[in-house]
Amino acid sequence: MIKRLDHVVLTVKSLEDSLRFYTEVLGMEEMTFGNGRKALAFGDQKINLHEYKREFVPKAAHPTPGSADWCFITSLDSDSLLRHLTALGIAIEEGPVTRTGSLGPISSIYIRDPDNNLIELSTYINE
Repeated sequence: MIKRLDHVVLTVKSLEDSLRFYTEVLGMEEMTFGNGRKALAFGDQKINLHEYKREFVPKAAHPTPGSADWCFITSLDSDSLLRHLTALGIAIEEGPVTRTGSLGPISSIYIRDPDNNLIELSTYINE
């Protein structure tokens, strides 16, 4: 019945800090929609941003910055990704390590965003 994921909502402490991180570090595109709402676009998906204590209604029962754990598939191989993150001064939490993605084995590097959400950046090993 479910065809695909369209968007998710991320609750953040600072729209500015989150927009800067996701656009500069991860290469997502900032977009504005509705009545000035902010989102991050990549591929055919987007992440709507809700500022903590100013969330758009309806909302999750307990929206909390720092409670997300994402896995994004990247176009960069692990070595190139490490060089990119290191050049930007981004601390590596773990990796590269082998994990299992939805379509098979992936090589993953873990970092944190400004709200301390865990970000897993991965490449499929057999591609």
